[in-house]
Amino acid sequence: MQRKAYVPGVAAVLAAVLAGCTGGSGGGATADDSNPGQPGVATEAAEPGKYRTLPEPCDAVGHKMLDSLLPGIEEIADEEQREKAYAGEPTLAYDTDRKVGCRWKVESAEATDHLFVDFERVVSYDGAVSDDSEAEQLFAKRVEAADLPEPVVSESGSADGSPSSGTPAAGAGGTPSSASSSSSSSSPSSSSSPSSSSSSSSSSSPSPSASSTAEVQPRLLDDLGDEAFVDDALSSSGSTAKRRTVTVAFRTSNVVVTVEYAEQSATLGVVPDSEEMQDMARKLASRLADSLGG
Repeated sequence: MQRKAYVPGVAAVLAAVLAGCTGGSGGGATADDSNPGQPGVATEAAEPGKYRTLPEPCDAVGHKMLDSLLPGIEEIADEEQREKAYAGEPTLAYDTDRKVGCRWKVESAEATDHLFVDFERVVSYDGAVSDDSEAEQLFAKRVEAADLPEPVVSESGSADGSPSSGTPAAGAGGTPSSASSSSSSSSPSSSSSPSSSSSSSSSSSPSPSASSTAEVQPRLLDDLGDEAFVDDALSSSGSTAKRRTVTVAFRTSNVVVTVEYAEQSATLGVVPDSEEMQDMARKLASRLADSLGG
């Protein structure tokens, strides 16, 4: 029993030496006196996260929200199949207290919609690092992997003049950036008529392109959880249908939540609307944050 009480005292002495404190022969006694304070600091720094469990992912999205995100779900005639579509399909989970998810997929005459919701509870196994700090580090890696573009400058004249804001946006949402890149590439070839080239580039690039790009480009969000971001990618399936995938991820305390919403149009040439999809994905993410109490 005495040896257990002595061990923290030794740790306190070592900590004092490393901190540059000098003590005489009475240093051991002083360390024992300050012993109650030292463990308190360590415990406070490595306190557990707010969340100890995770919600049931397939129950986390209500029917009304699914009706909005997956329009074709109400068109399913067979009641049993419709209920199955509402129920979703849980992802494989080995520890439901640590990571859970659910997927939905619904086809309609207009498009095929996919929804994926994922909850991850982060636990630190380092006694000196709290669960929240571990989750913060994990989320920082997620943000880095998303490779978000620099924010588009809203000031007139500098929005389309900044190559760093125009280039990343091209890979982000698809439509706004392609318009600005085409206008910039076409203006040199039409240099024979300077007035027409300048007017066409100014009409297609500065005002509408800059504002719309700023609104829908991948970016950090400041109104969701402790920290959040939205990503937006447009890809082609073969050479016909366009598929847009919007991802909203946020962290609240030691839980990281991901909403992935994708739509592939069934009509040639029709591109899923970025602003609408982002708005719906963010609404769902906000509701999930509220349900967590964050």
